[in-house]
Amino acid sequence: MSPTTPDAEPHAEPVISLRNVVKKFGGQTVLEGITLDVRKGETMVIMGGSGSGKSTTLRLMIGSFPADGGEIRLFGQNICGLREAKMNEVRKKFGILFQSGALFNSMTIYDNVALPIREHTDLDRDIIDIQVQIKLELVGLREAAQKYPSQISGGMKKRAGLARALALDPQILFYDEPSAGLDPVTSAQIDTLIVDLSKKLGVTSVVVTHEMDSAFTIADRMAMLDKGRMLTVQTRQWYDDLRRMGEQEAAALDEDRRLIRQFLRGDAAGPITDRQAARSDFAAALFGDDFGPIAPRDTPSIQPSR
Repeated sequence: MSPTTPDAEPHAEPVISLRNVVKKFGGQTVLEGITLDVRKGETMVIMGGSGSGKSTTLRLMIGSFPADGGEIRLFGQNICGLREAKMNEVRKKFGILFQSGALFNSMTIYDNVALPIREHTDLDRDIIDIQVQIKLELVGLREAAQKYPSQISGGMKKRAGLARALALDPQILFYDEPSAGLDPVTSAQIDTLIVDLSKKLGVTSVVVTHEMDSAFTIADRMAMLDKGRMLTVQTRQWYDDLRRMGEQEAAALDEDRRLIRQFLRGDAAGPITDRQAARSDFAAALFGDDFGPIAPRDTPSIQPSR
């Protein structure tokens, strides 16, 4: 199944563009020819199971490590091979909400949000104060400004991390598992906040997640990865139609689409679990496929001491 974007604007330059991106760690290929376009103002959800390559894709987009092949463009600029000083200039145009929030525990929430502004601008203290208050108000945390991360809940830490990601008025927001570790109500609040910020600020959002309730709430389009391959890029409606498809109709789908459907629905049976079962023979994995059954012993391998 090749990546498709049926509602693409053919003449609109994407804000983020990946072309045939390859990433290897040691001798293992973790991303194999990934191609993806993210348009201005949309929310793109990148999803897949553990080890599918979704977090690696995000880290390549933000320049955490280099690609081993292909091209990655942000704002029309190829960031592959870009020197660190130039990459830092690009980074000022986007914000990141890390999975843990990644707040500095020794700083108040106010100072965590103020830090990027102090480091990267020459604004007066009064202007910085106004900027921080605005960002905290956007995420509903203005009253918690003088608290420390240890004094607030997990959901509040996520919102504080988002306020910091917004500090420099980014054009792109990257979210790494924004709902991870949150209860359902708090998770829904974060989803609502992501949608609200996208509408109010017009930012482009890239969200890495395997939480399907969250994905279907926030996404404009969705990209599905599996074992380092891009299976497809489609609208949220396309994925929803596939998720709701009846069993008889689904039986006629190719393996990739059945795999996607199983992931979306969380079904116990399907291509994903069939693949796992095929490699579940521990003895064969440990000793090789030619390893035969263990012969019974006449005496126990360990003699009792008394």
